[in-house]
Amino acid sequence: MENICKEVARRLNLSVKAVTATAELLEEGATVPFISRYRKERTGSLDEVAIREIEAMLKTVKDLMARKDFVAEAIGNAGGMTPKIRELLDNATTLTEVEDIYAPYKPKKRTRATIAREKGLEPLARIIMAGKTTDCLSSASRFTGKNDVKDEEEALAGAADIIAEWASESTRLRNITRNTFRRAASVECSVAKGKEEELAASPFSQYGGFSRNLRHLPSHQYLALRRAEREGFLKVKYSLGDESDKLDDSLCRAFIPSHASRQAAEIIGNAVCDASRRLLRPSVENEVSSDLKEEADRVAIDIFSQNLRQLLLASPLKGLRILALDPGFRTGCKVVALDSQGNLLDDTVIYPVPPKADTEGAASALKKIISRHRLDAIALGNGTASRETEKFIKDYRIVEPSRLFIVSENGASVYSASDIARKEFPDKDVTVRGAISIGRRLIDPLAELVKIDPKSIGVGQYQHDVDQTRLKEALDYTVMSCVNAVGVDVNTASERLLSYVSGIGPSLAANIVAYRMANGDFATRKELKKVPRLGEKAFELAAGFLRVPRGKEPLDNTGIHPESYHIVKSMAEQIGVSPSELPANGDLLDRIDINALAEKGVGGLETMADIISELRKPGRDPRTDDNSDAFVPGVGSFEQLSVGMTLPGVVNNITAFGAFVDLGIKENGLLHISKISKKRVSSVSDVLRLGQRIEAKIIDIDNTRRRISLSLID
Repeated sequence: MENICKEVARRLNLSVKAVTATAELLEEGATVPFISRYRKERTGSLDEVAIREIEAMLKTVKDLMARKDFVAEAIGNAGGMTPKIRELLDNATTLTEVEDIYAPYKPKKRTRATIAREKGLEPLARIIMAGKTTDCLSSASRFTGKNDVKDEEEALAGAADIIAEWASESTRLRNITRNTFRRAASVECSVAKGKEEELAASPFSQYGGFSRNLRHLPSHQYLALRRAEREGFLKVKYSLGDESDKLDDSLCRAFIPSHASRQAAEIIGNAVCDASRRLLRPSVENEVSSDLKEEADRVAIDIFSQNLRQLLLASPLKGLRILALDPGFRTGCKVVALDSQGNLLDDTVIYPVPPKADTEGAASALKKIISRHRLDAIALGNGTASRETEKFIKDYRIVEPSRLFIVSENGASVYSASDIARKEFPDKDVTVRGAISIGRRLIDPLAELVKIDPKSIGVGQYQHDVDQTRLKEALDYTVMSCVNAVGVDVNTASERLLSYVSGIGPSLAANIVAYRMANGDFATRKELKKVPRLGEKAFELAAGFLRVPRGKEPLDNTGIHPESYHIVKSMAEQIGVSPSELPANGDLLDRIDINALAEKGVGGLETMADIISELRKPGRDPRTDDNSDAFVPGVGSFEQLSVGMTLPGVVNNITAFGAFVDLGIKENGLLHISKISKKRVSSVSDVLRLGQRIEAKIIDIDNTRRRISLSLID
């Protein structure tokens, strides 16, 4: 483990001590949020990002070390281990280097070179590679007439196949080919036969005849090309262009012995060119494709995770009772009333828009349900009939405009048909459950959105094209990170929300909810230890992230870990007050000298600084309330648009190439990254965020595909 930690520290430019401490904590079962929040002294105050990077790099380095051990054993068993190979393996820093070392010893399928060896032609190949023979035909004649070798030409062809295989296994030649591809290769697209019309009407129409150097190919374009090829619209290939012949020349110069005779050099050169096209290039193309895919996946998953984090950490509208509406035309508008905790109070259906358009009856029904349940605000889903329903609500002055909020419906239908929804509302149909989800998203986005598969929330880019295992890991981590950053009320949290708390998981979450239902609300954090199977380790990892508002112990409603309650007591004793006087009392907290306490060994400086911060605002929610008035669209339909218009919009998705903007109509506008600012923008999320209100200018309209191009410049 020591060598692994040293390598991780080197790669991440961190101290070996910090990496070793983090690795030990992870081995002990600690979670990333727990380590970053409650073990700062041990790790040197590494933040969550650094600890996450260490966790990922530990796996990468362990996998590399394990592969090195396997390859060393395999080469040893094959009788090929030498001090030079051992040194190369020890110094290898990537799996590619290790595989290059292993290539000559790797078990092979039956190839042309294998067949040539079976015919006893390897000695001839070695004679030619030695370069000393001036009469290759004469040398080949010694191998004819046996092992089914008919003549000198067949013998030389077999020897050339063996030489070609040696060339393909040469680390030097592989690196020359790799470097040439990464520097000069282009991706070239052609339209699949018979797909011209379909391509023109598809999202990939701009890629017919597309060509670009791989160095300048954006990740989203690479994923788009892969999807277009998979769906049969395009044929995609790599091309070296004028560099193709130059590559072969470079390979020959690197492989042909300088002292080789003209005949030997010609045979070796032809074998190298054969190896280049038949073996080296296809192998390197696969490597390059794999690298491009891995990088494209990384970018897409990072963007998805960033977008998801913004959604989950959106401001809650706590303390308000909500009227939630899931709008619709023919089937009507589903209406539910929720209390401030998201509990269902009432539900009904109204028909305020065509075809029924019973506006008077709908207005009367809404006003009655608002009055009966003392509702404070309206959450309106942004799906079908949303704009028409919004106009109805404003026309009939159901609530003040500032109390009407448009809420994304993405994933609501997934939740409403899920086992979680059926368990929560077994006697309600999917339409009512969907409306409840919309309302709860306004009350507490995090608590509600965790119930939905993150991939269904609709803020990703090519989410079905990326590595699904890596995507799930990244999104699950993002949800866990957000849940623990905010903290969870142990007496109101759903089973799903509790499952993301550090150290809990689905099984313990179910046990906590079952205990709560059987015994009532938890009065203290310590009471969690009575939950079946929730042992000391789980309590240690979870307690600091669980809140007990209105409990017996005021500190249980803060982010202060129970293991540090004695520090709070020492702080109070230092200034001569009781611990209960410290929360929210800035004057008293300013008098505490944490340096003096640290010298006495009471606690670490970083931990005590965090405790003071928590005591200043006990029970605070790190999410800020930035809700504003409902979005008022400037147009009502696509047909009203014209180039040059400036319209209000809301950013509803961020990608690598730009942002999609809700303009208040069915079609979203695209704000390309090049149209966000006159200055160069390297990442859209550096400038824009989900839910941000903007005013954008229409610079192009594609009526055929109903696409809208926007700009923030000027």
